Amino acid sequence: MTGGPIMRTLDKQAIVFLTILAAVGILVPLSNLLLPETHPLHVPTYAVALFGKYVCYALLALSIDLVWGYCGILSLGHGAFFALGGYAMGMYLMRQIGDRGVYANPILPDFMVFLNWKELPFFWYGFQSFPYAMLMVLLAPGLLAFLFGWFAFRSRVTGVYLSIITQALTFALMLAFFRNDFGFGGNNGLTDFKDILGFNVQAQSTRAALFAASCAALGICFIICRKLVTSKFGKVLIAIRDAESRTRFLGYRVENYKLFVWTVSACMAGLAGALYVPQVGIINPSEFAPANSIEAVLWVAVGGRGTLTGAVIGAVLVNYAKTTFTTGMLAPYWLFLLGGLFVVVTLFLPRGIVGTISYWWGERQARRAAAGGGEPVADAAPKPAE
Repeated sequence: MTGGPIMRTLDKQAIVFLTILAAVGILVPLSNLLLPETHPLHVPTYAVALFGKYVCYALLALSIDLVWGYCGILSLGHGAFFALGGYAMGMYLMRQIGDRGVYANPILPDFMVFLNWKELPFFWYGFQSFPYAMLMVLLAPGLLAFLFGWFAFRSRVTGVYLSIITQALTFALMLAFFRNDFGFGGNNGLTDFKDILGFNVQAQSTRAALFAASCAALGICFIICRKLVTSKFGKVLIAIRDAESRTRFLGYRVENYKLFVWTVSACMAGLAGALYVPQVGIINPSEFAPANSIEAVLWVAVGGRGTLTGAVIGAVLVNYAKTTFTTGMLAPYWLFLLGGLFVVVTLFLPRGIVGTISYWWGERQARRAAAGGGEPVADAAPKPAE
C-alpha cells in the first residue's frame, strides 16, 4: 500500500503537524462549548478568538513561506493581499447589518449615510451574498497578484528591487483606503458587524465555529502547499530559488512558475484575512501598513523558511510573545525585543527553529549511518536556502 495521492506527499513531520492541528481545531471549540467555566480545561471565549487570530496569522505566514522559502521571492507586501481578503469579508458583514445600524438604512452602511452618500457604489453590489463574497475573497487578491506578477516577473525584476516594489504596493493601497471617498470606510474602516451566515458573530458558538474553520483552512492550505513543493513543479521552484538564470537556461519558463505560485500565495493570504475579520471584529487601512508585512516575514524567518511547518510555528510563537509582552511592564520595549529576535535568529539560527532542528537531526542520522557502515538516508524534505 502506497497510500493515496495526498498521503504520498506527507512525511512524518507533516502528518504529526496535521494531527495536532486537527486535535486543536476540535478540542478547543468543544472545551469552550461543553465544559463549564469552572472546569480547569475550559477555554474562555476570548481565548478562542485570540487563538483564532493566531491561526489566521499562521495561514498568512504559510503563504509567504510558499513564495519565499521555496521560490526565493521575498515579499514585503503580503499584508496587502491579507487586507484585501479581509475587506471583501468585511463588505459582506456590513451588508448583513441591514437596518440594524445606527442610521437604520437597509442598504447603505452607516459610514456612507454619515458621509451623505445617496446610493450604494457599484463595487458593493453582490456582497449581500456569501458565495459571491467568498469568490471576491480569493479573486481580489488573486487578480491583483496576477497583474502585479505579470509585469514584474516578465520584466525580470528580482531580489531587493522586487521586495521594495511589493512594499510600495501595500503602502499605496494603505493611502488609498485611508480616503473617505474611496468607499471603504476611510480611517475607521469596517466594523460593528452583526451576523455571518445568519449567526450572531459575537456568539460563543459562532466564535468556536470560526476557530474550527480557520484550523480547517490552515490544514487544507498546508496540504496544497505540501503537494506543490513535493511535486516536479516544486523541484523547479527550488531550482529557481537556488539558480534562476541556470533554470531559465535549461528551458523552463521561469516567469510562468513564479506567476502561478505568487497568485496561489496571494489567494491564501486573502483567505487568511477573510477568516481574521469576523474574529477580531474590524478591518481598517492599518492592515495595509508595510510594517505588518515585514513582521509576517519575521514569523517565517523565526520558524524556518522552506519548511512550511516552521512558518506556522513561527507565526504562533511570535504573536503569542507579542500578546504577552505588550500587556505588561515590557510593553514599551516590544519593538526592541522583536528587532533583537530578528538579529538573534539571523546570527545564530539562520535556518529558523524548525530548519535548525531538522538540520541537527539529519546530521545525527548521517553520523549514525556512517558509524554503522551504512549509507546516510537523504532527507526527503527540501532544505531552505542558506
